[in-house]
Amino acid sequence: MRFVYTVDRVTMMIRTYSELSKLKTFKERYEYLRLGGVVGADTFGFDRYLNQIFYRSMEWKSVRDFVIVRDNGCDLGIEGREICGKILIHHMNPISVEDILKRSDFLLNPEFLISTILTTHNAIHYGDESLLVTEPIVRSRNDTCPWKH
Repeated sequence: MRFVYTVDRVTMMIRTYSELSKLKTFKERYEYLRLGGVVGADTFGFDRYLNQIFYRSMEWKSVRDFVIVRDNGCDLGIEGREICGKILIHHMNPISVEDILKRSDFLLNPEFLISTILTTHNAIHYGDESLLVTEPIVRSRNDTCPWKH
């Protein structure tokens, strides 16, 4: 079931982990999450200190750990796309200063969070599929030597 909400006359789809987990491929999950924002667009501006305080809180660290375990440390929770470096926890629905001040459900509810890597996170926000890490090519014996087939 898809939920929508309206903010400043803009209707946005509410993205949920329950719905995301029904999508089997990485590409489907990426398309579901893609926001198509603009690089350099102001997010928190001078209120950036608020989200920095939030991301250092014990309650955030606790839910972050829960999400990483739930997703098996995999990019967008897709088995076989294990994250070897830094894991980011992406808010599937963009958060605002008001969300932090009012402690909205979007902040700490795992239903609205997913594990990812920086390049996937940037592709989601800026709609640039070229940023995505491609799946490895399955190789076979002599596949680069056509004369040995």
